[in-house]
Amino acid sequence: MPLNPTPRRRRTVRRLPARSAAVATGVLVTGLLTAPAQARYVPGAEDPPPVGTVARTVGDARFEPGPCPRTADPVAELDGARCGTLTVPENRTEPDSRKITLGVAVVPAKAAEPRPDPVVWLAGGPGDDAVGEARMAVDGGLNRDRDLILMSQRGTYSADPALTCRNIDEFNARATGLVHDAPSTEREHVAATKACRDRLAATGADLSAYNDIESSADLADLRKTLGLEEWNVFGISYGTQLALVYMRLHPEGIRSVGIDGVLPPSTGGSAVTWQAAKEGFGGLFKACAEQPACNSRYPDLAGTFERLVRELEAKPVTTTVTLPGSDKRVKVVLDGSALVNWMTAATHVAPQVPLALEELANGKPQRIAEQWASGKYSPQAIGRLSHGLVYGVFCSEWTPFETEAQALRAGQRAFPSFPRPVQAQAPGLTFLRPDCDVWKVPAAPASIRDVTTSDIPTLVLSGAFDAQTAASNGAYVARNLSNAHVFTIPYEPHVVFATSKCAQEITVSFFDDPAAPRTKCLDGLKPPAFETGP
Repeated sequence: MPLNPTPRRRRTVRRLPARSAAVATGVLVTGLLTAPAQARYVPGAEDPPPVGTVARTVGDARFEPGPCPRTADPVAELDGARCGTLTVPENRTEPDSRKITLGVAVVPAKAAEPRPDPVVWLAGGPGDDAVGEARMAVDGGLNRDRDLILMSQRGTYSADPALTCRNIDEFNARATGLVHDAPSTEREHVAATKACRDRLAATGADLSAYNDIESSADLADLRKTLGLEEWNVFGISYGTQLALVYMRLHPEGIRSVGIDGVLPPSTGGSAVTWQAAKEGFGGLFKACAEQPACNSRYPDLAGTFERLVRELEAKPVTTTVTLPGSDKRVKVVLDGSALVNWMTAATHVAPQVPLALEELANGKPQRIAEQWASGKYSPQAIGRLSHGLVYGVFCSEWTPFETEAQALRAGQRAFPSFPRPVQAQAPGLTFLRPDCDVWKVPAAPASIRDVTTSDIPTLVLSGAFDAQTAASNGAYVARNLSNAHVFTIPYEPHVVFATSKCAQEITVSFFDDPAAPRTKCLDGLKPPAFETGP
C-alpha cells in the first residue's frame, strides 16, 4: 500500500480524439559528468539535504554520491545533476553473492521550491539505459516541479557490470542483408547469442539474476537509501512491465505510477506481441481508409500489405542502399518477416507508410530498405543494449510460460494469410526460443505472471498506432487497478510520451494531482496527413 494514498475512486477509461503522429527520434545522448560536492547533513537541521547528496546504507544496499554514470554520448540534461551509485547484491537469493553497482543521476527540479516526492524513470527494452534517456524525460517536463531520478537497471550501459554484447548488434545489422527467417540466418543468430552468453558468463556474471524480481528490489533499495518517504514512478515500454511487478512486490512508498506503452507481466510473449502488431497496423490502415485522399490513392492498404508479405516470403527482394549520413552502401534483403518487423517501427513515421508500401509494390524497395537497414546500423543500435537483461527477462519470464505451439497459434490468429514461417516468428522476437535454449537461465517463479492488483493511483497511456505493445493492454491491466486513468490516443505510436506534447502535459498534471489529470489539451487534435506522392 502507498503512503498517504489518494482516496479510492473508480478508474476512468477514455479513447481520445485523433492527433498528428510525430517521428520518434529515439536518439539517446549521454556522457561522463562530475557530481556537485557532497552536502553535509546536520541532524536537526530545518531542511533535509538534497536527494542524492548523502551516503546511506540500508540492509545490503548502499547509495554513495559520486561522479555521474558513464554514458555513450554527452547528455547536456545531466549538467548539474547529483549523481552516484547504488551497490546491491547481484543475486539476493545467494548469501555470498557478489555486489554490483547501478549508476544513479538526480536531475534537479526546475521549480524554486520542488515537491518532496520525486519521479523515478524506468527505461524500456529490456536493456535500455535510463541515464541515457534523461533528455526524453526532461523534454517531457518530468522535472518541472520534482526532482527526476534515473537509475541504470542492472546490466545496462551505465551499470557495472554492463552486460552489453556488441557482437549481437553487429550481427543484427549485417542480418539485414540476409533472408530474415531463413534456417541459415537462425544458425548465425543463435551462434552470436551463445558467444555473447559465454563471454558474459566467463566474467563471473550470474546471468540468472538479471530479471524483474531483482530489478524491483533494486528500486525499493534506491528509494530507501536516498532517504525518500515516497516517490512517483514512470515507466515506458518494457519499463511498464517492471513498474507493474514493482507495484506488486514492493508497493510501500509509491505515491503514484505512470505507465506508457503497456506490457503486462502476466501475458508477455509471442501472443501479446502479435496482438500489438494486429492492433497497430490495423489502426494505421483504418486511418488511411478514413482519409479520402489516402483511401483514393491507396485503396485496401491492409490487403496490399498482406499480399506483399506473402510475395516477399516466397521471393525476397534484394537491393543496395546508402546509409543516411554516410557514404556506406549495404545490401538489404526484404522477405515477409523483414517487412513485418519494419512495419512495427514504421508506425512512428505513419504518414510515409502508405507511399512506402505502394513504392515497394511497384518495384521500388529503396525507401523501406533504407529505413530497415539504417535502424540496425545506427550508432545508437551498436554496443548499448544490455543483452544480459534482454535474455534474463525473456528467457526466465516469457518463454517458459508459452509453448512453441501457442506462439505459432498467436501468429495464425492475428494474420491468418501470412505464410507459416512468418507466423512462427513474432515481431521483435525472431528466434527467441532457440536463443533462450543457449542462454540457459532457470524459469522465474510462476508468480512472476501474477496480475498486478493495486489501488495505487495509476496513469495508463497507449497509442492506437502502437504495434509493439497493444493499446488494449492498457484496459487489460486497469481492470485490477482501482485508481487507474486509462487513455488510448489515436494516431500515436509506441510510447506517446516521446511523441505527444499533450501526453506529456497529462502526465505532468497527473503527478501534480493523481486523482484528476488535466486533459483539456486533447480537444481538437487532428489525424496525420498521409503522403500521397506525385
